[in-house]
Amino acid sequence: MQECLALARHSIEAGEVPVGAVVVDADGRVIGRGHNRPVALHDPSAHAEILAMRDAGAFLDNYRLDDCTLYVTLEPCPMCLAAASHARISRIVYAAPDPRAGACGSAIDLNRADWHHFRPVIDTGPCEAEAAALLTQFFKARR
Repeated sequence: MQECLALARHSIEAGEVPVGAVVVDADGRVIGRGHNRPVALHDPSAHAEILAMRDAGAFLDNYRLDDCTLYVTLEPCPMCLAAASHARISRIVYAAPDPRAGACGSAIDLNRADWHHFRPVIDTGPCEAEAAALLTQFFKARR
């Protein structure tokens, strides 16, 4: 999660919402990294999780990320949770909850939807205070 926080700080430097993500394979290797870049890339899908999964997919030469864990500083939104499910990410670990758009239980729990074809294990907690502080500082400076 420390690497995710470092990536989130890159987002701040670029004027983006501070979210960082990494994908780790079953052997514990980081195989994908991403930080928020929708403004810079003019791409509404350029969330940290999506970019980390794209990076991991390129590393593995496969869109299936079986037995991988996605670590992210903020609870995934519906788009990111759906993409992780489609990629067959086994586990998602997020730091800070997102009561406005979190799809893992804070705003909505899409992982429990009957139509969901694959359900990653969801874990929370590590570095929550640090991740939340980055977000609070970012939005406070923008207002």
